[in-house]
Amino acid sequence: MATIPSTMQAITVVNPGKDSSLAFEQRPVPQPSAEQLLVKVAAAGVNRADLMQRRGLYPPPEGESDVLGLEVAGIVVATGPQHKSWLGKAVFGLVPGGGYAEYAVIQANHAMTVPVGYSMSEAAATAEVFLTAFQLLCSIGNVKAGHRVLIHAGASGVGTAAIQLATALGAHVAATASNDDKLVVCKALGAEVLINYKTTAFEQVLASKWANGLNIILDPVAGEYINREMPLLAMDGKIIIYAMMGGRELPALDLTPLFKRRGQLICSTLRNRSNRYKANLVQAFNHTFAQQLAQRTIQPVLQQDFNWQQVEQAHQLMTANATAGKLVLTF
Repeated sequence: MATIPSTMQAITVVNPGKDSSLAFEQRPVPQPSAEQLLVKVAAAGVNRADLMQRRGLYPPPEGESDVLGLEVAGIVVATGPQHKSWLGKAVFGLVPGGGYAEYAVIQANHAMTVPVGYSMSEAAATAEVFLTAFQLLCSIGNVKAGHRVLIHAGASGVGTAAIQLATALGAHVAATASNDDKLVVCKALGAEVLINYKTTAFEQVLASKWANGLNIILDPVAGEYINREMPLLAMDGKIIIYAMMGGRELPALDLTPLFKRRGQLICSTLRNRSNRYKANLVQAFNHTFAQQLAQRTIQPVLQQDFNWQQVEQAHQLMTANATAGKLVLTF
């Protein structure tokens, strides 16, 4: 095993807020605790949460690294005493922060083995979006075969993962996206109803197509979408909000449509969940989907990888909403 240096380069945020910038900074290499693995990072996923953290809107959980990056793939180079069997293995998984660096620590029970044939970039594009989608659809949504599911931002990282998981579980999927090219991606992944939200009111299409209503709506927009979604629900349907791209404040909200349908309005995050929760989520995801992931019947949609020195270009591309699938930094 190669000697581990004492310091590493990491990407840090300067002046968090609307005028933030990124810097390359020397940091100490983190030391794994008894329950952690130290990974020599080969690739790190880029997520919209990283943009939010740059703006000062999504700080890391207390005690975690302030370095950006919520998922990595790489080689295990050091471990706690009970996890030596991981040494030298290629792994990927969630980290609560610190992914944009040459080394990162990951909880041993959050790590997953990189499937045979996957590149490190593909592996780094997998954990955040598939575990988020699995949590939303399965842990919270309790999706069943035959359910009708609306996935907003269908061509996003989480959207592309959610379409695949919902389809694999036998649900019927509607997806929204900002242009027809993105809808082509959604259709290829299994979406049946395709809605360009720039040109069409999604609620009109869905009220016509699925008169019996929607069982689950995955909403990263919030804002004025909530009022438009509530009348679309089937009885006992759920609107699950996992981001607030449309704003954190709602227009005047009439709850009557929600009561009529015994509907649920649920807000969900993943980053600030406990280590035990995340370990259980990883175990449940692997139990349900590891084989399909290995066989590529579900797989990450990787739009582009960037050398990590080009991180600003990756962030600008995501900010422009010009992505279909995932962006990844390679080290």
